[in-house]
Amino acid sequence: MRTPLHRRALAASALVLLLGAAAPVPAEASSVPASHTLPANTRFSVGPDGDAAHQAVSDLLHGDFEGATAMAKLASWPEAAWFTDGTPAQVESRVRDLVRRAGRTRTVPVLVAYNIPLRDCSQYSSGGAQSDAAYQAWISAFARGLGSSKAVVVLEPDGLANLPSDCGPDSDPTGALTTGRMADLNHAVDALARQPNSVVYLDAGNSHWRSVGDITRRLLQAGVTRTRGLSLNVSNYLATGLSTHYGTWVSQCLWFATKGPDRGRGHPEWCASQYYSPAAPNDGQTGNSVSVDDPSTWHWTDRWFRQNVGTPPTEELVHLVVDTSRNGRGAWTPPAGKYSGDPQTWCNAPGRGIGDRPTADTRVPLVDAYLWIKTVGQSDGQCNRSVPGGTIDPEYGIVDPAAGVWWPEQAASLVRNADPALEFNTVLR
Repeated sequence: MRTPLHRRALAASALVLLLGAAAPVPAEASSVPASHTLPANTRFSVGPDGDAAHQAVSDLLHGDFEGATAMAKLASWPEAAWFTDGTPAQVESRVRDLVRRAGRTRTVPVLVAYNIPLRDCSQYSSGGAQSDAAYQAWISAFARGLGSSKAVVVLEPDGLANLPSDCGPDSDPTGALTTGRMADLNHAVDALARQPNSVVYLDAGNSHWRSVGDITRRLLQAGVTRTRGLSLNVSNYLATGLSTHYGTWVSQCLWFATKGPDRGRGHPEWCASQYYSPAAPNDGQTGNSVSVDDPSTWHWTDRWFRQNVGTPPTEELVHLVVDTSRNGRGAWTPPAGKYSGDPQTWCNAPGRGIGDRPTADTRVPLVDAYLWIKTVGQSDGQCNRSVPGGTIDPEYGIVDPAAGVWWPEQAASLVRNADPALEFNTVLR
């Protein structure tokens, strides 16, 4: 009689056979320049023990060969590792262990630092360090863990797009919490910059959130010019083209407000945004806006940048990375009239799919990489689509798993709906 241990060992062996020749094969080793840039030939790290890999074994144990294959495909691609808690000693040890393992395979890991105080306005992903001092000690230890290893760091998703002052009318009456947030991010930028091979991207939300000038001002206050650039669309679903378009405007607005014509220096708020249209109210001023970021009006913003910014020197522009982990089918639009309140389109959006594969070879001048920053298959939180008193997500008919919890059904759906279709990663990159 075979014990559960025997069955588990047989299942693991069967999984190896199932992957066979399609399993990832390390590419020929190439040296990565010791700099704060990200060459196009960068190979990102694939973790050996992620949620998808565990799910593949579980599916195989239960005889679900199709599910096991889908999860094995997912597990073959690099995803970011999130660091969200722990003592300074703990996070330093965990970061050091991760980058050393990556170094042994000559690949570059992507790490997310996500422990800012008052994280997510105390909503689904609430948490974070208990004070500014505690955070600064934590992020300093995170940085020490990197040492001289090559690594990409995405710094504090939503930390700038969702400041304490944005959390409600009485959330930060004196402004002290927001001042502390900016001090924390500047401390983080400086601590990470001291590591010789870290490539840091300060998160800037997404193209459906802060206007170009607003997020540019916030980025400048947080020290973005001392980093490689910004990250966009983390844990969101917006199409890659929208993110790169918006990110290019932000990069050019940063140049306009710091290195451009004298008249624009110090004035990021003058930059036209995704909400700009001279047709509203038809006097052509930058402050005019449409009610939503309708891409059909974005040609007006393009025109403003052509006329007022021109073509800045490429070497003087900050770069960006885009999260493509779930944007293969773009954003979710709920059926008209279905929800009277906020439908939470950012939260466990149904019918979505994995997007572009992780790569540093984007062939888009300012885009350093497409990355899977959000862990594919982890819940965004217990969404209720703003139904008063509701706890069930009407789109799924269940109470969604808590934020960050693995959701096998969602993972399977994202793989099934991937665009382009998901295949095995045969060469790590």
